[in-house]
Amino acid sequence: MYHVQAAASAVLRHVSRRSLTLSCQPKVTRRSNAALTCPLSRSCNQFHIDNGFRTRSSALSYFHSIAKGTHTPSRLGLASGAHLSAFGRIRTRRTRLPSPAYPCSTLAIMSGAGSAPQSSKDPNEFRLPTDLKPIHYDLTVRTDLEKLKFDGFVKVDLDVKKTTSTVSFNVSHIKLSKISITAPSLSEPFVASPDALKIDETAERATLELPTTLPEGSKVQFSAGFEGELTGALMGYYRSSWEHEGKTGYYALTQFEPTAARRAFPCWDEPLLKATFAVTLISREGTVSLSNMPAKSEEVYEPKSDKSDSTISWLTEKLSQLTTSEEKWKITKFETTPPMSTYIVAFANGPFTYLEDSYKSPISGKVRPLRIYTTPDVIHQAQFALDVKRKVLPLYEEVFEIEYPLPKLDTLVATDFDAGAMENWGLITGRTSAFLLDPKKADIRAKKNIASTQSHEVAHMWFGNITTMAWWDYLYLNEGFASLMGEVIILDKVFPEWKVNADFITSALNRAFQLDAKLSSHPIEVSCPDANMINQIFDSLSYSKAASILRMLSNYVGEEAFLKGVSTYLKKHLYGNSVTEDLWDGIKATTGVDVPKVMDAWVKKMGFPVVTVTETKDGIHVRQDRFLETGIASPKDNETIWSIPLSIVTVGADGKPVVDHKVLLDTREKDIPLDTSKPFKLNAGTVGVFRVLYTPERFAVIAKVAAKDDSVFTFEDRIGIINDAPALAKAGLTQVSSALTLIDTFRNDKEYLVWSSITGSLDPIIDTWWEHPKIKEGLDDFRKELYYPIVKRLGYDYPEDEDVDTKQLRTQAVGQAANAGQPDVVEELKKRFDIFLKTGDDSHIPADLERITYITAAKNGGQAEWNKLLELAQKPKTPSSGISAILALTAFQDQKLIDASIDYLEKKSRDQDLIYFFKGFQMNFKFRRYFVERYKKNYDLYYKRTEGNFSLQYIIQFAHEGLSTHEDYKETEAFYKDKDTSKFALTLQQTLDTINSKAVWIERSTTDLVNWLENRKKTTA
Repeated sequence: MYHVQAAASAVLRHVSRRSLTLSCQPKVTRRSNAALTCPLSRSCNQFHIDNGFRTRSSALSYFHSIAKGTHTPSRLGLASGAHLSAFGRIRTRRTRLPSPAYPCSTLAIMSGAGSAPQSSKDPNEFRLPTDLKPIHYDLTVRTDLEKLKFDGFVKVDLDVKKTTSTVSFNVSHIKLSKISITAPSLSEPFVASPDALKIDETAERATLELPTTLPEGSKVQFSAGFEGELTGALMGYYRSSWEHEGKTGYYALTQFEPTAARRAFPCWDEPLLKATFAVTLISREGTVSLSNMPAKSEEVYEPKSDKSDSTISWLTEKLSQLTTSEEKWKITKFETTPPMSTYIVAFANGPFTYLEDSYKSPISGKVRPLRIYTTPDVIHQAQFALDVKRKVLPLYEEVFEIEYPLPKLDTLVATDFDAGAMENWGLITGRTSAFLLDPKKADIRAKKNIASTQSHEVAHMWFGNITTMAWWDYLYLNEGFASLMGEVIILDKVFPEWKVNADFITSALNRAFQLDAKLSSHPIEVSCPDANMINQIFDSLSYSKAASILRMLSNYVGEEAFLKGVSTYLKKHLYGNSVTEDLWDGIKATTGVDVPKVMDAWVKKMGFPVVTVTETKDGIHVRQDRFLETGIASPKDNETIWSIPLSIVTVGADGKPVVDHKVLLDTREKDIPLDTSKPFKLNAGTVGVFRVLYTPERFAVIAKVAAKDDSVFTFEDRIGIINDAPALAKAGLTQVSSALTLIDTFRNDKEYLVWSSITGSLDPIIDTWWEHPKIKEGLDDFRKELYYPIVKRLGYDYPEDEDVDTKQLRTQAVGQAANAGQPDVVEELKKRFDIFLKTGDDSHIPADLERITYITAAKNGGQAEWNKLLELAQKPKTPSSGISAILALTAFQDQKLIDASIDYLEKKSRDQDLIYFFKGFQMNFKFRRYFVERYKKNYDLYYKRTEGNFSLQYIIQFAHEGLSTHEDYKETEAFYKDKDTSKFALTLQQTLDTINSKAVWIERSTTDLVNWLENRKKTTA
């Protein structure tokens, strides 16, 4: 599944968080608590000088030794009581963040703050008993799009694995009827009413007591009727709406991952319980029915049809209950699937049309049809996604040496969809922004998003569908691989000009770092005792961190050997289930590397390391510690020793770079011989999942060398350096002024992805000091200095023959200059929107500048602009245009217009669009706090609209993560105290950690930041 955060990140990527400026100046309360500030939160450079240490590294080592208890504080002249005051909390575990009275980052860490919620539930309370295993489902579903209802019946063949007298299965939100059990051990079918079921609503499980036992090794058939409503819940079997000739029409589709198949029909809804499926869909004549497999027959129902067919017999009985039988129905039977899990079963019914293509298997030579289905109004926007599917499918077959096993692969595009997309076997589904674009006016961002999504979902045909994780603990085996293969390795073969490997650093790796740097992170392989926890782990750790560590492993053992190992793993578990050790065995078999030794800590432990580099007379001394956004972890949170492939790049005798991929830091500390008189750098190519802390002097040297045109360091190295700098500063390991100086070093870089990293590094600084007007003004001036020269050089128009990098760089520069308030850039964008507003002609707005143009017009506009943007949001030309309009509706600086946008959000917006509204309001600095209060006032409304969906956790995150004071932390925590947070507890704690880390950073670094901005103003005056 292409998860909703990735979908949101993709469409928001070129919209800086700083898009919406602060025009009010609220009073900011400052706290001073210098006596309790940990020395590590000060400038490390100045601290080691003040206290007699020869190097900053020796100061850090000293504090590690104090934390271990092997040193006393006497060296600093601290009394014993002072030592206890500053460090005594190391051994005191708390279950919540420290009091805001203690702003020091290290104290916050040492408290055990923000630890991920740990469940004490017995997994057996949620899992089905293992006495029965489904083998085959005969599933019949009738869809009534006029009454917005569905009904049907299911027959399930079961193997009895252990003698039992009960039958337990999953069911939720549907009404059952005519339940029966047929077995050789029963003299006649056992028929029960729904009232006989013992229902566990929490576990979404029903249990039927039998009059006799079912012996081990016997066969059983379970059958039941069911019916339900086609609601707008975006899960189970649900309805989606579309506009046609001024009227609202409906169609129906499924979204079952992770645990919603039980909302459509009674089933054994666990990934381990694979079975074959023979699906029959009954629908009104004139509609199109789709499922995982091709249709083998389709006929209009006639009352005189063969009554021996169970489907016809069932439909005849249903229609006989009506007062009129004039309704026309058709019956579509689909071929039987291979063994598969319930969460990838899919079916749909509606007024669909399609585009078609095919591909020839490089393994067998078979030609398979490929289709993409949409409603008729948008089918012209589907060709690009179909083209991508055609190009990537044969590449997957070649890499894995396994042929795609189904006879066809369709994609269905839905107007209402919760996640980004879903990998149903043979019938991929997803939201419009994931698959549709205007072929005549498409921006690069939309193309990248669609290609990544389609390739990601095709990867799942192998990772997840052919070979499936045994339980949700191992979700990363699906999503991490689909992210790496679909968005990097395979996509690079199709679109090499996109530089997707470097792009992965700025997007996926950064997302992983941001979440995993919190104490409330979780391991990639994490216990999932119930549905509430399962939904919460579809996050950047299961996707982006998992992909990042697999990418690191691939680099360490070599990509060719890595892929052969993956192929071995897949072949060994065809149509089966797997766990982590199965993957390691496959890669070990082809590489000879002890993969568990290298990788287990990365998968089974939360967090990632920072490697501190100290130069010695013979080379370098390296030390690893867990990195947290508020500093080095305390001893109890710093016990993991990762096996870190350091990938050290040095300069050879010929002056060319030499990379040693085999140096492994698998101890706490290590000495490495190296000629430090020549340039060197750890984490060559930014492939490793760790940050690197050098001395300020070495950082400056590396940056200077990296900025040269003929540098021995790659532009991926430049990206990594730029990304590390602000993160280390936020953690108090360097100064924020040093990070800004480093960024300034790269002002003449020509690579878009380097500039994207610069933007990503400035964003969190501005987002933290958003309520400090003078600081924000100074940072905006810095942005103007950086980006405006690029705008003047590249202009606003996009020549057709222009390379992708230049197009993206122009988009980035114009957006940042406009966000910073560069007057002539703002005026240019306003002028272009004004022409559109007055004439309806949008040809003056390039597709790549559409979003920033809309937002700039809103920030400087009034009622006329609001009306136009609402029209665009309601009836967009393309999905990307609609999202741009939504974000612009949240950008207005007028109270009345913001209230109107919130009213539209609450009363008329689609549920799938909530994430865009919430993110947009978070970016509006003037109304950020106001929106939080409006959200809290109507919390029940938003909770009801997203309960059980993936979107829920993101609206919680987006509502609050912009806040940045200790008071915000306390108020947010207090607001949820009387709420049921079981569906988003992990996200809530992570969001609280984000607020706390900002507050800590403000207290630690405001003076340093002010000084840097003032000095810069003097030197540039």
